[in-house]
Amino acid sequence: MALKISRRGQIAPFIVMDVMRAANAREAEGADVVHLEVGQPGTSAPAGVLDAARDALAGDRLGYTLAFGVPELRARIAEHYRARYGLDVPVERIVVTTGSSGGFLLAFLSAFDEGDRIALAEPGYPAYRNILTALGFEPVGVPTDEGTRFQPTPEILQKAAPDIDGLIIASPSNPTGTMIDPAGMAALVDYCRGQGIRLISDEIYHGLTYQTVETASAAGLTDDAFVINSFSKYFSMTGWRLGWMVVPMDLLRAVECLAQNLFISPPSLSQRAAVAAFDCYDELDANRDRYARNRELLLRELPKAGFDKLAPADGAFYIYADVRQLTNDSPEFCARMLAETGVATTPGVDFDPARGQAYIRISFAGTTEDMAEAAKRLIAWRGGRGD
Repeated sequence: MALKISRRGQIAPFIVMDVMRAANAREAEGADVVHLEVGQPGTSAPAGVLDAARDALAGDRLGYTLAFGVPELRARIAEHYRARYGLDVPVERIVVTTGSSGGFLLAFLSAFDEGDRIALAEPGYPAYRNILTALGFEPVGVPTDEGTRFQPTPEILQKAAPDIDGLIIASPSNPTGTMIDPAGMAALVDYCRGQGIRLISDEIYHGLTYQTVETASAAGLTDDAFVINSFSKYFSMTGWRLGWMVVPMDLLRAVECLAQNLFISPPSLSQRAAVAAFDCYDELDANRDRYARNRELLLRELPKAGFDKLAPADGAFYIYADVRQLTNDSPEFCARMLAETGVATTPGVDFDPARGQAYIRISFAGTTEDMAEAAKRLIAWRGGRGD
Protein backbone atom coordinates (compact mmCIF):
# COMPACT_ATOMS: atom_id res chain seq x y z
CA MET A 1 0.00 0.00 0.00
CA ALA A 2 1.34 3.45 -0.93
CA LEU A 3 2.20 5.73 1.94
CA LYS A 4 0.39 9.00 2.27
CA ILE A 5 2.05 12.16 0.95
CA SER A 6 0.70 15.50 2.12
CA ARG A 7 -0.58 18.06 -0.34
CA ARG A 8 1.07 20.76 1.78
CA GLY A 9 4.44 20.15 0.16
CA GLN A 10 3.04 20.29 -3.35
CA ILE A 11 3.74 23.97 -3.80
CA ALA A 12 5.69 25.87 -6.41
CA PRO A 13 9.47 26.03 -5.99
CA PHE A 14 11.27 29.24 -5.10
CA ILE A 15 12.69 29.62 -8.62
CA VAL A 16 15.50 31.99 -7.67
CA MET A 17 17.05 29.11 -5.73
CA ASP A 18 16.89 26.97 -8.87
CA VAL A 19 18.63 29.76 -10.81
CA MET A 20 21.31 29.96 -8.12
CA ARG A 21 21.84 26.20 -8.38
CA ALA A 22 22.33 26.48 -12.16
CA ALA A 23 24.74 29.38 -11.69
CA ASN A 24 26.71 27.44 -9.10
CA ALA A 25 26.85 24.42 -11.42
CA ARG A 26 28.31 26.65 -14.13
CA GLU A 27 30.95 27.89 -11.69
CA ALA A 28 31.75 24.32 -10.64
CA GLU A 29 32.53 23.55 -14.29
CA GLY A 30 35.10 26.36 -14.31
CA ALA A 31 33.05 29.06 -16.03
CA ASP A 32 32.58 32.44 -14.38
CA VAL A 33 29.25 33.87 -13.24
CA VAL A 34 28.17 37.41 -12.40
CA HIS A 35 25.48 36.92 -9.78
CA LEU A 36 22.51 39.25 -10.25
CA GLU A 37 19.95 36.63 -9.25
CA VAL A 38 20.06 36.51 -5.46
CA GLY A 39 18.60 39.09 -3.07
CA GLN A 40 21.46 38.84 -0.63
CA PRO A 41 23.84 41.57 0.51
CA GLY A 42 27.32 41.18 -0.89
CA THR A 43 28.73 42.35 2.44
CA SER A 44 29.26 40.45 5.66
CA ALA A 45 27.67 41.28 8.97
CA PRO A 46 28.99 44.52 10.49
CA ALA A 47 32.28 44.37 12.39
CA GLY A 48 30.54 45.11 15.70
CA VAL A 49 28.18 42.18 15.20
CA LEU A 50 31.07 39.82 14.50
CA ASP A 51 32.88 41.02 17.63
CA ALA A 52 29.73 40.53 19.71
CA ALA A 53 29.32 37.01 18.31
CA ARG A 54 32.88 36.12 19.30
CA ASP A 55 32.29 37.45 22.80
CA ALA A 56 29.07 35.45 23.08
CA LEU A 57 30.79 32.27 21.94
CA ALA A 58 33.52 32.77 24.50
CA GLY A 59 31.37 33.69 27.48
CA ASP A 60 27.75 32.64 27.00
CA ARG A 61 26.15 29.20 27.30
CA LEU A 62 23.94 30.09 24.33
CA GLY A 63 20.99 28.12 25.59
CA TYR A 64 17.33 28.69 24.90
CA THR A 65 16.03 32.23 25.29
CA LEU A 66 12.50 33.43 25.86
CA ALA A 67 10.25 32.68 22.90
CA PHE A 68 9.94 36.41 22.18
CA GLY A 69 13.70 36.96 22.30
CA VAL A 70 16.25 38.35 24.72
CA PRO A 71 15.15 41.57 26.49
CA GLU A 72 18.26 43.51 25.43
CA LEU A 73 17.55 42.95 21.74
CA ARG A 74 13.86 43.78 22.01
CA ALA A 75 14.79 47.02 23.79
CA ARG A 76 17.27 47.97 21.05
CA ILE A 77 14.64 47.32 18.39
CA ALA A 78 12.23 49.64 20.22
CA GLU A 79 14.96 52.28 20.34
CA HIS A 80 15.51 51.78 16.60
CA TYR A 81 11.89 52.77 15.98
CA ARG A 82 12.37 55.89 18.08
CA ALA A 83 15.63 56.84 16.39
CA ARG A 84 14.71 56.10 12.79
CA TYR A 85 10.96 56.70 12.68
CA GLY A 86 10.15 58.84 15.72
CA LEU A 87 7.75 56.10 16.88
CA ASP A 88 7.15 54.83 20.39
CA VAL A 89 6.60 51.09 19.87
CA PRO A 90 6.05 49.25 23.18
CA VAL A 91 8.71 46.63 23.86
CA GLU A 92 6.04 44.09 24.77
CA ARG A 93 4.76 44.18 21.18
CA ILE A 94 8.20 43.41 19.72
CA VAL A 95 8.81 39.74 18.97
CA VAL A 96 12.16 38.43 17.74
CA THR A 97 11.73 35.69 15.13
CA THR A 98 13.71 33.05 13.28
CA GLY A 99 14.17 35.18 10.21
CA SER A 100 11.34 37.17 8.72
CA SER A 101 10.10 33.81 7.38
CA GLY A 102 9.39 32.73 10.95
CA GLY A 103 7.54 36.00 11.45
CA PHE A 104 5.28 35.42 8.45
CA LEU A 105 4.52 31.90 9.65
CA LEU A 106 3.56 33.14 13.13
CA ALA A 107 1.50 36.00 11.73
CA PHE A 108 -0.43 33.81 9.30
CA LEU A 109 -1.14 31.08 11.83
CA SER A 110 -2.24 33.45 14.60
CA ALA A 111 -4.47 35.66 12.45
CA PHE A 112 -6.13 33.32 9.95
CA ASP A 113 -8.06 30.06 9.81
CA GLU A 114 -7.94 27.41 7.12
CA GLY A 115 -9.68 28.62 3.98
CA ASP A 116 -9.28 32.34 4.77
CA ARG A 117 -8.41 34.55 1.82
CA ILE A 118 -5.30 36.72 1.96
CA ALA A 119 -4.52 39.20 -0.80
CA LEU A 120 -1.06 39.99 -2.09
CA ALA A 121 0.23 42.09 -4.93
CA GLU A 122 1.47 40.46 -8.11
CA PRO A 123 4.32 40.73 -8.81
CA GLY A 124 5.39 39.92 -5.28
CA TYR A 125 7.58 37.75 -3.10
CA PRO A 126 6.69 34.14 -4.04
CA ALA A 127 7.12 32.69 -0.55
CA TYR A 128 4.02 34.59 0.64
CA ARG A 129 1.87 32.69 -1.80
CA ASN A 130 3.61 29.36 -1.24
CA ILE A 131 3.53 29.51 2.57
CA LEU A 132 -0.14 30.51 2.55
CA THR A 133 -0.95 27.61 0.24
CA ALA A 134 0.98 25.09 2.35
CA LEU A 135 -0.90 26.23 5.45
CA GLY A 136 -4.32 25.82 3.86
CA PHE A 137 -5.08 29.50 3.28
CA GLU A 138 -6.12 30.91 -0.08
CA PRO A 139 -3.72 33.45 -1.59
CA VAL A 140 -5.55 36.01 -3.72
CA GLY A 141 -3.31 37.56 -6.34
CA VAL A 142 -3.95 41.26 -7.00
CA PRO A 143 -2.50 42.30 -10.39
CA THR A 144 -0.62 45.60 -10.24
CA ASP A 145 1.28 47.50 -12.90
CA GLU A 146 3.21 50.64 -13.65
CA GLY A 147 0.11 52.78 -13.14
CA THR A 148 0.24 52.24 -9.35
CA ARG A 149 4.00 51.62 -9.19
CA PHE A 150 3.27 47.88 -8.81
CA GLN A 151 1.61 48.51 -5.43
CA PRO A 152 -1.99 47.80 -4.39
CA THR A 153 -4.51 50.55 -3.71
CA PRO A 154 -7.96 50.46 -2.11
CA GLU A 155 -9.51 50.87 -5.55
CA ILE A 156 -7.62 47.87 -6.94
CA LEU A 157 -8.51 45.79 -3.90
CA GLN A 158 -12.21 46.63 -4.19
CA LYS A 159 -12.17 45.38 -7.77
CA ALA A 160 -9.75 42.43 -7.65
CA ALA A 161 -10.16 41.19 -4.06
CA PRO A 162 -13.47 42.38 -2.63
CA ASP A 163 -13.87 39.61 -0.03
CA ILE A 164 -10.61 39.01 1.83
CA ASP A 165 -9.55 38.34 5.40
CA GLY A 166 -5.99 39.63 5.14
CA LEU A 167 -3.69 41.79 3.04
CA ILE A 168 0.09 41.55 2.67
CA ILE A 169 1.91 44.67 1.50
CA ALA A 170 5.64 45.17 0.95
CA SER A 171 7.39 48.51 0.79
CA PRO A 172 10.03 48.49 -0.62
CA SER A 173 8.84 45.57 -2.67
CA ASN A 174 10.56 42.45 -3.88
CA PRO A 175 10.88 42.19 -6.91
CA THR A 176 10.10 45.72 -8.07
CA GLY A 177 11.81 47.87 -5.44
CA THR A 178 8.83 50.23 -5.48
CA MET A 179 7.47 51.84 -2.33
CA ILE A 180 4.15 52.96 -0.88
CA ASP A 181 4.28 56.63 0.07
CA PRO A 182 2.84 57.83 3.42
CA ALA A 183 -0.49 58.85 1.89
CA GLY A 184 -0.82 55.53 0.12
CA MET A 185 0.05 53.64 3.28
CA ALA A 186 -2.53 55.60 5.28
CA ALA A 187 -5.17 54.86 2.63
CA LEU A 188 -4.48 51.12 2.81
CA VAL A 189 -4.54 51.15 6.62
CA ASP A 190 -7.89 52.97 6.59
CA TYR A 191 -9.30 50.58 3.99
CA CYS A 192 -8.27 47.52 6.01
CA ARG A 193 -9.71 49.00 9.19
CA GLY A 194 -13.02 49.76 7.50
CA GLN A 195 -13.29 46.33 5.88
CA GLY A 196 -12.13 44.26 8.86
CA ILE A 197 -9.01 43.10 7.03
CA ARG A 198 -5.88 42.09 8.97
CA LEU A 199 -2.90 43.94 7.50
CA ILE A 200 0.60 42.45 7.34
CA SER A 201 3.28 44.95 6.36
CA ASP A 202 6.58 43.54 5.08
CA GLU A 203 9.23 46.15 5.86
CA ILE A 204 12.35 44.01 5.58
CA TYR A 205 13.98 46.37 3.07
CA HIS A 206 13.58 49.46 5.22
CA GLY A 207 16.90 51.25 5.43
CA LEU A 208 17.63 50.47 1.78
CA THR A 209 15.91 53.41 0.10
CA TYR A 210 17.19 56.01 -2.33
CA GLN A 211 15.35 59.24 -1.46
CA THR A 212 12.73 58.83 -4.18
CA VAL A 213 9.77 58.10 -1.89
CA GLU A 214 9.43 58.89 1.80
CA THR A 215 9.56 55.77 3.98
CA ALA A 216 6.37 54.99 5.91
CA SER A 217 5.96 52.26 8.51
CA ALA A 218 2.56 50.79 9.23
CA ALA A 219 3.63 50.79 12.89
CA GLY A 220 3.07 54.54 12.94
CA LEU A 221 -0.46 54.33 11.56
CA THR A 222 -2.16 51.41 13.30
CA ASP A 223 -1.81 49.05 16.25
CA ASP A 224 -3.78 46.33 14.45
CA ALA A 225 -1.23 45.36 11.80
CA PHE A 226 1.66 42.94 11.88
CA VAL A 227 4.86 44.79 10.95
CA ILE A 228 7.60 42.39 9.91
CA ASN A 229 11.29 43.24 9.57
CA SER A 230 14.58 41.38 9.33
CA PHE A 231 18.28 41.57 10.05
CA SER A 232 18.99 40.05 6.63
CA LYS A 233 18.89 43.03 4.28
CA TYR A 234 19.89 46.45 5.67
CA PHE A 235 21.73 44.82 8.58
CA SER A 236 23.53 42.40 6.20
CA MET A 237 22.96 39.32 8.41
CA THR A 238 21.21 37.00 5.95
CA GLY A 239 22.58 33.68 7.17
CA TRP A 240 22.06 34.52 10.83
CA ARG A 241 18.33 33.80 10.37
CA LEU A 242 16.97 36.54 12.58
CA GLY A 243 14.06 38.93 12.20
CA TRP A 244 11.44 40.67 14.27
CA MET A 245 7.86 41.78 14.15
CA VAL A 246 5.56 44.24 15.85
CA VAL A 247 2.50 42.25 16.93
CA PRO A 248 -1.05 43.50 17.62
CA MET A 249 -1.85 43.29 21.32
CA ASP A 250 -4.84 41.01 20.75
CA LEU A 251 -2.60 38.38 19.14
CA LEU A 252 0.42 38.47 21.45
CA ARG A 253 -0.52 35.40 23.47
CA ALA A 254 -1.41 33.40 20.36
CA VAL A 255 1.91 34.32 18.77
CA GLU A 256 3.75 33.39 21.96
CA CYS A 257 2.14 29.95 22.17
CA LEU A 258 2.86 29.28 18.51
CA ALA A 259 6.47 30.47 18.82
CA GLN A 260 7.07 28.31 21.90
CA ASN A 261 5.84 25.21 20.15
CA LEU A 262 7.18 25.80 16.65
CA PHE A 263 10.59 27.33 17.38
CA ILE A 264 11.15 27.33 21.19
CA SER A 265 13.23 30.47 20.62
CA PRO A 266 15.16 32.29 17.89
CA PRO A 267 18.88 31.43 17.53
CA SER A 268 20.56 32.66 20.70
CA LEU A 269 23.97 33.44 19.15
CA SER A 270 22.33 35.54 16.46
CA GLN A 271 20.32 37.43 19.06
CA ARG A 272 23.33 38.23 21.25
CA ALA A 273 25.26 39.45 18.23
CA ALA A 274 22.36 41.47 16.78
CA VAL A 275 22.21 43.72 19.83
CA ALA A 276 25.40 45.31 18.48
CA ALA A 277 23.92 45.87 15.01
CA PHE A 278 22.26 49.07 16.20
CA ASP A 279 25.70 50.55 16.93
CA CYS A 280 26.77 50.00 13.32
CA TYR A 281 24.62 52.47 11.38
CA ASP A 282 27.63 54.17 9.75
CA GLU A 283 28.91 50.92 8.29
CA LEU A 284 25.43 49.85 7.21
CA ASP A 285 24.67 53.20 5.59
CA ALA A 286 27.94 52.88 3.66
CA ASN A 287 26.65 49.55 2.30
CA ARG A 288 23.45 51.31 1.23
CA ASP A 289 25.49 54.00 -0.51
CA ARG A 290 27.20 51.30 -2.54
CA TYR A 291 23.85 49.86 -3.55
CA ALA A 292 22.85 53.36 -4.61
CA ARG A 293 25.88 53.54 -6.91
CA ASN A 294 25.06 50.09 -8.30
CA ARG A 295 21.50 51.20 -8.92
CA GLU A 296 22.57 54.33 -10.76
CA LEU A 297 25.02 52.37 -12.90
CA LEU A 298 22.45 49.80 -13.98
CA LEU A 299 19.67 52.33 -14.58
CA ARG A 300 22.09 54.14 -16.86
CA GLU A 301 23.57 51.13 -18.66
CA LEU A 302 20.75 48.59 -18.94
CA PRO A 303 18.79 50.59 -21.55
CA LYS A 304 21.87 50.30 -23.80
CA ALA A 305 21.29 46.53 -23.75
CA GLY A 306 17.61 46.89 -24.63
CA PHE A 307 16.31 46.74 -21.07
CA ASP A 308 14.59 50.10 -21.18
CA LYS A 309 11.28 49.43 -19.40
CA LEU A 310 12.24 49.40 -15.75
CA ALA A 311 10.11 49.68 -12.62
CA PRO A 312 10.95 52.63 -10.35
CA ALA A 313 13.67 51.23 -8.09
CA ASP A 314 12.79 53.27 -5.00
CA GLY A 315 14.38 50.86 -2.54
CA ALA A 316 15.65 47.33 -1.82
CA PHE A 317 18.28 46.20 -4.33
CA TYR A 318 16.24 45.09 -7.32
CA ILE A 319 15.36 46.28 -10.79
CA TYR A 320 12.28 44.71 -12.37
CA ALA A 321 12.59 44.83 -16.14
CA ASP A 322 9.83 44.44 -18.71
CA VAL A 323 11.45 42.35 -21.47
CA ARG A 324 8.40 41.55 -23.59
CA GLN A 325 10.09 43.19 -26.58
CA LEU A 326 12.87 40.59 -26.21
CA THR A 327 11.05 37.43 -25.13
CA ASN A 328 7.77 35.84 -24.11
CA ASP A 329 9.55 33.15 -22.10
CA SER A 330 11.52 34.68 -19.24
CA PRO A 331 12.82 31.34 -17.84
CA GLU A 332 14.28 30.42 -21.22
CA PHE A 333 15.60 33.95 -21.67
CA CYS A 334 17.36 33.92 -18.28
CA ALA A 335 18.80 30.46 -18.94
CA ARG A 336 20.13 31.59 -22.31
CA MET A 337 21.55 34.76 -20.78
CA LEU A 338 23.41 32.70 -18.19
CA ALA A 339 24.72 30.23 -20.78
CA GLU A 340 25.84 32.88 -23.27
CA THR A 341 27.08 35.67 -20.98
CA GLY A 342 27.56 34.22 -17.51
CA VAL A 343 25.12 36.80 -16.08
CA ALA A 344 22.56 35.22 -13.75
CA THR A 345 19.15 36.89 -13.30
CA THR A 346 15.76 35.66 -12.10
CA PRO A 347 12.73 35.13 -14.38
CA GLY A 348 9.61 37.06 -13.49
CA VAL A 349 7.45 33.92 -13.27
CA ASP A 350 8.85 33.49 -9.77
CA PHE A 351 7.02 36.66 -8.72
CA ASP A 352 4.01 36.78 -11.03
CA PRO A 353 2.69 33.43 -12.31
CA ALA A 354 0.26 35.07 -14.74
CA ARG A 355 2.43 37.78 -16.33
CA GLY A 356 5.98 36.99 -15.29
CA GLN A 357 6.92 35.53 -18.68
CA ALA A 358 7.50 39.12 -19.76
CA TYR A 359 9.72 40.23 -16.86
CA ILE A 360 13.04 39.53 -15.19
CA ARG A 361 14.44 40.63 -11.83
CA ILE A 362 17.97 41.99 -11.58
CA SER A 363 19.64 42.24 -8.17
CA PHE A 364 22.25 44.94 -7.57
CA ALA A 365 23.29 43.68 -4.12
CA GLY A 366 26.79 42.69 -5.28
CA THR A 367 29.88 44.75 -5.89
CA THR A 368 29.94 47.79 -8.17
CA GLU A 369 32.60 46.02 -10.22
CA ASP A 370 30.21 43.13 -10.82
CA MET A 371 27.46 45.53 -11.89
CA ALA A 372 29.79 47.18 -14.41
CA GLU A 373 30.93 43.81 -15.74
CA ALA A 374 27.36 42.54 -16.06
CA ALA A 375 26.28 45.67 -17.92
CA LYS A 376 29.27 45.38 -20.27
CA ARG A 377 28.44 41.75 -21.07
CA LEU A 378 24.74 42.40 -21.60
CA ILE A 379 25.37 45.35 -23.89
CA ALA A 380 27.75 43.23 -25.97
CA TRP A 381 25.28 40.33 -25.96
CA ARG A 382 22.33 42.37 -27.10
CA GLY A 383 24.45 44.29 -29.61
CA GLY A 384 25.60 41.06 -31.18
CA ARG A 385 22.14 39.60 -31.61
CA GLY A 386 19.62 40.12 -34.34
CA ASP A 387 16.50 39.45 -32.24
